[in-house]
Amino acid sequence: MTDTNPPPRPDPQARAWRLRQDRYEPARRQRDASLYALANGSLGVRGGFEEGRGDGDGCYLAAVYEHHPIHYHERFRGFALSTDTRVPVADGKRIEVWLGEQRLDPESAEVLAFERELDLHAGALRRRMRLRDAQGASVEIQAERVVPLNVHPGGCDLLAIRYRVSSIDYTGPIALVSAIESGRQAAAQGDDPRIGVSGSEGLLANGARADAVQARYGQRTRHGTGAVLCGQRHRLPSGEASLRYADAVADETRAAQRYEAQLTPGASVVLEKFVAYASAADAGGLDARVDSALSAAVEAGYEALAALQSGAMAEFWRDAELSIDGDPDSELALRFNLFHLWQSAGRDGVSGTAAKGLTGEGYEGHCFWDTEAFVLPVMAYTAPDVARAMLQARHGMLEAARAHAREMNHAAGALYPWRTIGGGECSAHYPSGSAAYHINAAIAYAIGLYLDASDDLGFLVEGGAEMLFETARIWPQIGHYNPRRGGAFCIHEVTGPDEYTAMVDNNYYTNRLAQQHLRRAVAVWRHLHEERPQAAVALAARLGLDADEVANWERAAEAMYLPYDEALGVYAQDDGFLDKPRWPFPPRQGEHRPLLLDYHPLTLYRYQVCKQADVVMALVLAGADIDQARKRRSYDYYEAVTTHDSTLSASMFGILASEVGYADRALHYFDASLRVDLDDLHGNTDHGVHMAAMAGSWLALTQGFAGLRAIEGELHFAPTLPARWNGYGFGLRWRGRELHVGVEGAQATYRLLEGAPLEIVHAGRRLRLSADAAQTVALAAETAASARFPRPVQALIFDLDGVLTDTAHTHYLAWKRLADEIGVPFDETVNLRLKGVDREASLAIILERADRPYDAAERRELAARKNGYYRAAIESVGPQDLYPGVTDLLDAARARGLKLGLASASKNAAALLARLGIADRFDYIADAATIARAKPAPDIFLSVALALGVPPERCIGIEDAAAGIVAIRAAGMPAVGIGAGDALPGADAHLPEIAAFDLDAFVKP
Repeated sequence: MTDTNPPPRPDPQARAWRLRQDRYEPARRQRDASLYALANGSLGVRGGFEEGRGDGDGCYLAAVYEHHPIHYHERFRGFALSTDTRVPVADGKRIEVWLGEQRLDPESAEVLAFERELDLHAGALRRRMRLRDAQGASVEIQAERVVPLNVHPGGCDLLAIRYRVSSIDYTGPIALVSAIESGRQAAAQGDDPRIGVSGSEGLLANGARADAVQARYGQRTRHGTGAVLCGQRHRLPSGEASLRYADAVADETRAAQRYEAQLTPGASVVLEKFVAYASAADAGGLDARVDSALSAAVEAGYEALAALQSGAMAEFWRDAELSIDGDPDSELALRFNLFHLWQSAGRDGVSGTAAKGLTGEGYEGHCFWDTEAFVLPVMAYTAPDVARAMLQARHGMLEAARAHAREMNHAAGALYPWRTIGGGECSAHYPSGSAAYHINAAIAYAIGLYLDASDDLGFLVEGGAEMLFETARIWPQIGHYNPRRGGAFCIHEVTGPDEYTAMVDNNYYTNRLAQQHLRRAVAVWRHLHEERPQAAVALAARLGLDADEVANWERAAEAMYLPYDEALGVYAQDDGFLDKPRWPFPPRQGEHRPLLLDYHPLTLYRYQVCKQADVVMALVLAGADIDQARKRRSYDYYEAVTTHDSTLSASMFGILASEVGYADRALHYFDASLRVDLDDLHGNTDHGVHMAAMAGSWLALTQGFAGLRAIEGELHFAPTLPARWNGYGFGLRWRGRELHVGVEGAQATYRLLEGAPLEIVHAGRRLRLSADAAQTVALAAETAASARFPRPVQALIFDLDGVLTDTAHTHYLAWKRLADEIGVPFDETVNLRLKGVDREASLAIILERADRPYDAAERRELAARKNGYYRAAIESVGPQDLYPGVTDLLDAARARGLKLGLASASKNAAALLARLGIADRFDYIADAATIARAKPAPDIFLSVALALGVPPERCIGIEDAAAGIVAIRAAGMPAVGIGAGDALPGADAHLPEIAAFDLDAFVKP
């Protein structure tokens, strides 16, 4: 079907284009300073008030940072020697308001009215604030600012402000003191390693002066990048009460100019302020650059600069257009995230893109692997010139990456650092820092995706191929062809994305992405020799690279070991992960708090607990050739052991959930990534927004719900529609073309808005797009996971307690008797944690409150004692204790030829079934004593399926406990929850009681 109608263009006045506040909340001041920050890729200005005191506020230049030594009591070869730290530069947005002799302070004045909005379409921050001071005078402030993206006169970064003060009932003198202020230091870490290694002293003053024309304030780093100069000039538009220059002052802490007027009720004063920043290794030449920039800015005026900014934003939104029909809040949040990505991404080919962008000092302003794994893919699809600049910045750090490789004893190649600003390794904790070799693969992934999206052969010649080859050289040096694994290529002692597991062999993510990296490097080698043979020969000669080395890359890729557990049917995160016990500590209550803040790394390393997506992320980034069943089982397994303590996690789980058919979970994780900063879900937005999480929300929309993948240089889609939306749409760039993808109802429409005809793949079907005709097709078919019942089934596997009968209170009384005997507090609240948990694990939970430790022998005795109490209590149990409908369901299932199994954690299950009179109806009853790992591990359900001779996917598991639901899903079975749905979030269907289980609704005839 074709459609020639263009997609509707968004209305820039719509609510979904403006992040608004209508109430001033001082407690949120620092968080809001992050959310309302403006940037242009090299200058960042936090969103604090011009007239405020500046606490938690600040300005940053991507090119300005300090360099400090890292101190160790025990330092070994190759440890990072120093760290880079972003430090705030002089804050040029300050404007004090004086009413007579009293300074107007928003923190002490009464706030009568407040409005603030971040206009995402225009790229401007606006505020209206009505205040009453201690003397009863009321005025209104209207402030607007922009940080122009594409305006850099004199090679400077500009900040432009229009500032109006209107009198409501005040009569008297007013002064606006426009200042450049310093004195802020970099944020200290405190107890949170997510902020940075340590606080840093502020920049040193390097001369200040001010006069009637302009003010300027110079600074220099102590050990870092050099000199900074900030200058300001003003325009004084005529108004009801025109300002006039009065005075200027300059000292070690500030440079300021004072403007005065007389104000009467209804009258206003207006000040246009222009600030220019320049930096260099040496201060020479900075004055001339700043003079040039300020002259150009003043001549243009605020309106012209704001119009240029609006035009730059309009051009971006034309390519990156997006919409969500039926969910304006999500549309606004997604657009807000994309706005921050666009404005903070490095675009000068020199500056990196930091984890917190240019909105704060979190992580010391460092760049990590998520720049390439999350942020750059968004830019590759929406602003490919920015993606190219981001990769050029990495290329500028290539020599430092080579030096780091030598520090790590690699004779050749380049190893990019885990965290950096200037190119050197800044991580002092090598197990979760330098050991994360997968950063090389992330950069290679980004290069490959950019090449797919742009077909930019020139970039390969200018540096892309060099980066790809030099980083590929590292993999053969950290692995070998292992004869104990049939000659498979194994990679040793690395850390994957999951930072709660470190220093492992054969991390699945690392191996899989290394395989992809090596294959891409081989393909680029051949492509360059075909298309640019002279450049290819010259590069090979310069690198000392030959065909034999490239052939070894290909051999290693083909032989790459990818750990897979046949028994569980899942990819193993590494060689030892599945051998560890599950995390034994109780779940957290209240606000999200990462485990890393309370547990030693070694404690975390000993358990199956993941900070973030690891295997799951590999299945998203490099899973095109992996079957859905394996992906689904792996998703189920790792969802059960992942804390999502990293903001990088939710989007990857959401994307894979979409792919394997978990529509509800996909939407849940989309929301979690979407609002990381707007709702401060991780409690650290004060220190800057989370660039990767913001990127992840766009990826969750496009790669998740729309199924976008770049596979062998082609665009693939498999769109679905979330239940609470009526439709959605987004724009993207692809090889010089502009496309729009729209989903509405049961259909998807693909429009080629600009460029040559293009062939894409929709749900396995090829479509040819041209600019004169859109293609509208049916959505991708839902997978079994989202439309599961009824389905082909050969067996039903039941839990016992809470599903077939109720012995929970009997268990409670037995545990209560034991706890009272040994003097340990025990009540119904603690008992809730025992639901679905085996006897030994239940005892461990109870003994958490004991006033002394119990050794293994004592624990065995206590468990046996409790079991004795329980067995004595169930002597009175009989068929009358079955739940209604159980006997009828079992008989109907057997009549259909279904096999029946029992997967109970109770070691008394067989005896209890006999007393209930239904033992003969079951084909197999799991022996809980032989199960190595209790629920939520899938072992007991897998053992029952194996004994019944039925594949897991042809079974239905029926449970009333959250741990059991997790176990069923990890076993690769659909799960039916008995009880309240909100208590069993992972179940594929919920029933209030077993009597509601209708075979026809769940089992195909």
